Amino acid sequence: MINRIADISLRQAALVAGVGYLSVFILSFFGSDFALASIIMEGDASTAANNIRASELLFRKITGIWLFLMTVDVVIAWALYVFLKPVSKNLALLTAWFRLVFVAISAGRFENLISITQLYNGTNYMTAFDPSQLQAQAILYLNAYDFGMHVSFIFFGLHIFGLGYLILKSDLMPSFLGILLIIASVGYQIDSFGNFLSSSYANNEVLFFVFVAIPAVIAEFSLTLWLLIKGGKDEQQDNVAPASP
Repeated sequence: MINRIADISLRQAALVAGVGYLSVFILSFFGSDFALASIIMEGDASTAANNIRASELLFRKITGIWLFLMTVDVVIAWALYVFLKPVSKNLALLTAWFRLVFVAISAGRFENLISITQLYNGTNYMTAFDPSQLQAQAILYLNAYDFGMHVSFIFFGLHIFGLGYLILKSDLMPSFLGILLIIASVGYQIDSFGNFLSSSYANNEVLFFVFVAIPAVIAEFSLTLWLLIKGGKDEQQDNVAPASP
């Protein structure tokens, strides 16, 4: 009989995590930072402010998608904890918490986006500040949004590293998935600290694809497919590595 934890089987936990990850991949395409970049021209306060006002509905849809994705991320964190708890309860819990911290920081990021829409829709703001002041305030919110992304990626990278280590430590999943995830986690850290420490790095979008986008897509999509197709099937309690105290 399949080992059951928190009233669901390992297979069910794998499916929940896999479906959640697949949802993230699909919906992120429509609500990504690149979709947001189609509205905002960073560094140009006047253009960014005008584009936000002209594309308010699309702007709100993007923020709505990300708010939904943050909820999905919480579910994924729980499902992966359930699935990997037999390997090491303490480390699986810590790994889940790193993802939850990522979600919390992301929620703070998107408060900045919502504040921009309120800035231009509130009559009190429109009358209290002149256009240049409103535009400057909008750019301040956008910069805070961008800074929050790099901070959140630090914790998401730690989450991915924890997943990779747990996979390597267990016999539940193939080792190559753990190696791919650890490589991706290093990329998240390089990208985040590179943006903090070097303005030349921050202005080079190619480095983001090299260090984050490509390794992360390969590693996390491979994990998604394995969870959906194979995760938890025919797992016997005797085959699961003992949980650490």
